[in-house]
Amino acid sequence: MLSRLRVSGYRSIRELAMPLAAVNVVLGANGSGKSNLYRSLALIWSAANGNLASSLAAEGGIASALWAGHRHKKEEPRISLAIDIDDLSYELVLGRVPVSSLFGMTYVTSGDSFQQFFADDPDIKSETLSVDYRGKQISLLDRTSSNISARNMDGRPIEYPLVVSSSESVLTGLREPHLFPDLAKLRSDILSWRFYHHFRTDFNSPLREPQISTFSPVLRDDGSNLYAALATIAAIEGPDLVREAVDDAFPGTRLDFSFSEGLIEIELQQPGLERPLNAAELSDGTLQYLALLAALLTPRPPGLLVLNEPETSVHSSLYGAMGRLIVQAAKRTQVFVTTHCDELARQIAAACQIKPILLEKNEGATNIVAGGGGGGGGGGAGDGRKINQLAKLDSYSNFAYNFESESDLCWQSGLGASFHLVRI
Repeated sequence: MLSRLRVSGYRSIRELAMPLAAVNVVLGANGSGKSNLYRSLALIWSAANGNLASSLAAEGGIASALWAGHRHKKEEPRISLAIDIDDLSYELVLGRVPVSSLFGMTYVTSGDSFQQFFADDPDIKSETLSVDYRGKQISLLDRTSSNISARNMDGRPIEYPLVVSSSESVLTGLREPHLFPDLAKLRSDILSWRFYHHFRTDFNSPLREPQISTFSPVLRDDGSNLYAALATIAAIEGPDLVREAVDDAFPGTRLDFSFSEGLIEIELQQPGLERPLNAAELSDGTLQYLALLAALLTPRPPGLLVLNEPETSVHSSLYGAMGRLIVQAAKRTQVFVTTHCDELARQIAAACQIKPILLEKNEGATNIVAGGGGGGGGGGAGDGRKINQLAKLDSYSNFAYNFESESDLCWQSGLGASFHLVRI
């Protein structure tokens, strides 16, 4: 399980260390920095699957991703992404690419170089992996700009035999995993992560069209195999699991499937209606909930399931059911949720017995101020006045509110998960 996330120099995150548990919720208004935590996890995943440069390019390139606030006089602009996963600690440090060092790009004609086209790619300054052995960190990978050393299957550090470009992770070039089992395990664990950011629910959305019926234990990130994914859950776990989850959100509603000429569709039979409604007739929120259901109840759970603002288009009456789905999912996978909805966070907290970690944005930087690891420029132990404002709870099952404004909220309900509140 992922036990710690450390990020520095990335967008609004000057420096932040966040302990993670089975269920994690990050709450904050738009622009508070919660999505940058989501993106930092996605960048680690992109590094492992070989798409680091293109993922950063989609964000505007390395120049746009670097921390834009004040730096110390001799401080180099760097992005550090680090995780602790089981007994492994991995860190990837990125900076601006020296164009002249781009791998394989030396062709020049008529005085012009093609290198200029890649000036906004990331340059990996260092990449390290270590394992905790009886309290001592043993290096498994040590990469600098000029050398890559990795510990092989015999436990000996050797020069890494494969060539990777300055914008590629060592994990990308892993071709013989049996030679480097620790690197192979890390890559496999990271690639098992699953991200869901947005499901289209407009009239032309693939969620509203008949879909090809194939065995689908994993919902695609755009939800385009939703019907097949729901049917696969029903086939493996039994139809009651899906139907009970639907009934929990929409009491008295029944989900059915129809199949014709290789295409599968879904229908909802709702109380008081004389005919079922097909997907084209369903509300945006209903489709969003069904997609989240398929993601959370997957029969092939990932190592980490990341949901970014799952409340989109969903009415608050469904937040309790969503919280209960997350409880079910957390029995088999680790869950990380970002949201700007206070009520959804409260419902998840109630369902998952969450211990809060308080965050705030101070002078443009997102920092932890209570309940977890420190952050630069205001992190660490936190502000005692703010901590004293948090309500004390009489029991694990109750919530108390103590706030100066509607956005200054905190809930605590027992142990076993972590809840992150961004102070607005």
